[in-house]
Amino acid sequence: MPAGYGKVAVIEQLEAELGLTPDHTIYVGDGSSDVHVMLHVNNRDGFTIAVSENKQLARIARTTVLSDNAFSIMVPVIEQVLGRRSADIRAVFEANGLTLHEWEKDRTDRITVRESLLTPSGAVA
Repeated sequence: MPAGYGKVAVIEQLEAELGLTPDHTIYVGDGSSDVHVMLHVNNRDGFTIAVSENKQLARIARTTVLSDNAFSIMVPVIEQVLGRRSADIRAVFEANGLTLHEWEKDRTDRITVRESLLTPSGAVA
């Protein structure tokens, strides 16, 4: 699919062909070519999932999933879109022959701290 706005056009075409409202669109992306379409989907109340550590996408996507298994994107869909609990999500995985071993619901802040020229009292060192 073409990058950027080309993907937006395809999303809109699929919505029209399938008779879907924009708030029923779920978009999964992994790179900078997904930025425009994620913003578009979010602005129309759809749901976006980043599947990489791409910092641009992590800021835009409603959620980020990092996993070696593609089915793992179903975790936030079942939880946040369908409003199900952890036990229900585990049951869906088990019904599909999978076991959910690790599931970290953390958000990681990347912070850089440097020594200041000011002392704790506010005076210049």
